[in-house]
Amino acid sequence: MKKLLLTLFLLSSLNLLSHAQNDAYDPELAAEVGADKYGMKKYVIAFLYRGDRVSEYTEQQRSDIQAGHMANINRMSEEGQLVMAGPFFGNEDLRGLYIFAVETLEEAEELTSTDPAIKAGVLKMVLKEWYGSAALMLMNELHSKVAEELI
Repeated sequence: MKKLLLTLFLLSSLNLLSHAQNDAYDPELAAEVGADKYGMKKYVIAFLYRGDRVSEYTEQQRSDIQAGHMANINRMSEEGQLVMAGPFFGNEDLRGLYIFAVETLEEAEELTSTDPAIKAGVLKMVLKEWYGSAALMLMNELHSKVAEELI
């Protein structure tokens, strides 16, 4: 009987240790950023590829499309839909990415379809659901604190 009680005690102790609480946990912040109990949340990533219609436009038209692309990025960011965006280095077909704070691929597709570069066929996208840190929701606020000049 003593062995049984000792075994039960040890098993319950191990169970408590395996579910350790985080002393830094901030429930208000977790709720604000939409975190689950692991501090994570669902996002949708748009991988942006070089479009099939790039050569149809003049340099000035491509410049205008790029300006619209950047304005659209800023708008989605200000509305809290776009968590992060940026280009990849180099001149490969994979040009950049968006990380959207949305629940469905359809929502992300609707947002991405507002991009002038997508509309013009200068960029095309592939969407993928992703599970990442809910702290990414703080990225835009932090970015404004480290950017000397905003684009």
